[in-house]
Amino acid sequence: MSGRDHPFTQPPAWDGDSSDPNDEQFGDVIFPATLETAAEERAVLVGEPYDGAVLGRPGASEGPAALRRELAATKTHHFDAGPVRSVGDLGDIAAIAGEWTTMRSSEVQATVRDVAASIYDRGALPVFLGGDNSLTYANVAPLVERGSVGVVSFDAHLDCREVRGEPTSGTPYRQLHEAGLDAFAVAGARHFETSTEYAEYVTGRGGTIVTADEVGMDTVTAADRLREAMASVDTVYLSLDMDVLDATAAPGVSAPTPGGLTTRELYRLVRLLATDDRVAGFEVVECAPPLDESDRTVRAGARAVAHFLSALTARADWEASDG
Repeated sequence: MSGRDHPFTQPPAWDGDSSDPNDEQFGDVIFPATLETAAEERAVLVGEPYDGAVLGRPGASEGPAALRRELAATKTHHFDAGPVRSVGDLGDIAAIAGEWTTMRSSEVQATVRDVAASIYDRGALPVFLGGDNSLTYANVAPLVERGSVGVVSFDAHLDCREVRGEPTSGTPYRQLHEAGLDAFAVAGARHFETSTEYAEYVTGRGGTIVTADEVGMDTVTAADRLREAMASVDTVYLSLDMDVLDATAAPGVSAPTPGGLTTRELYRLVRLLATDDRVAGFEVVECAPPLDESDRTVRAGARAVAHFLSALTARADWEASDG
């Protein structure tokens, strides 16, 4: 078989590390998957170990392995939704695992875009473990080709710079708009972290900006504004840049800054939005373990994945009860 038929590295062996037999952890419910079996799972993990296009400090290429490690040791039970059920792991995208240093960022985007398209073609719901924010374009672009799509970006920044030469972690939403993105909303944007021109670009394109201050004042109202921004689209994609969190909660990112969301605010937003049956994908980007302190950023990112997967479980239960 060709590399195109098997575009992933072998997934790691998952196992919970608790000595208590009553402790079900994500390591006990995540199993290797293939493209052929991916649609059978509620969601599939996909590693994207790449940070060749980052504008700030590198380190996010080590994010997928660290997020998996921390998630494996996290318990599956949510008090409202109950335990998370079976999840698949496709492994890392093989073409960029260890090879990206010889590739231009546009080549990496093209490669990842093809792999992401193959996942959506199977009817699977991917959870991409990044990696830098430049890959958001590649993860979302195949959805844009299939119909009306909106992205909710949890991010301190707007990431809508023009591409000058090669794409960067600051260009994905400009690229997606040029590809035909229908709706865009940013949650957790930070004062004094963007240029006026880019703020006006987003609002001029009909985008919604919900600042970190607004999330902190009323998380539910913030979620309502984000949902309203997605009202006209058929498909929704959720992107989590770990720098949306305050620097005290997530020091291990390319550009940590003060004034960000708390982990509690972030998780509530993720859950409120992930229960929407239009959500077709989720990603965690800019988690850089070499820059972290006491694994705070990795732990926060893994818990965000856990909350997303738990919300999918709740969504499936509601759909089953309605049916």
